[in-house]
Amino acid sequence: SICRALLRIVSAHEDVEILYPLHPNPSVQITARRILRHPRIRLAAPMDYSDFLASMEQACLILTDSGGIQEEAPSFGKPVIVLRQVTERPEAALAGAAFIAGTDEKKIAALTSRLLSDPKLYRRMASVPNPFGDGKASRRITAAILRYFL
Repeated sequence: SICRALLRIVSAHEDVEILYPLHPNPSVQITARRILRHPRIRLAAPMDYSDFLASMEQACLILTDSGGIQEEAPSFGKPVIVLRQVTERPEAALAGAAFIAGTDEKKIAALTSRLLSDPKLYRRMASVPNPFGDGKASRRITAAILRYFL
């Protein structure tokens, strides 16, 4: 249903291109390769972390079932559509940076289309501060350790 939703999205929006980094699981790869045959959907090999972050930074929005990506996408100012019924990281949705779509094809396509066609909604979601932190925790921890030992 997620793959069919992606086909709906590119069919409805001529200016949309999708980068789909394939999961290492062969079953997922077989399904994606069978269904996602479209010139504006690029299936990519699993990416290393730095390449993946660069792709996230260049993206307009992020559709994911990954909890880690739900945490990272708001740091890039990217609205997130969560492809799970329930997430263990509800903070992004509660803060207004994400929608929880589940795996329903129509709901995924509708929420994506809404974000792509409503600039005000997009700007509002993209400007939500990351509810998981500001990215400066390691500096604060280092400073606290140094203060303690020095």
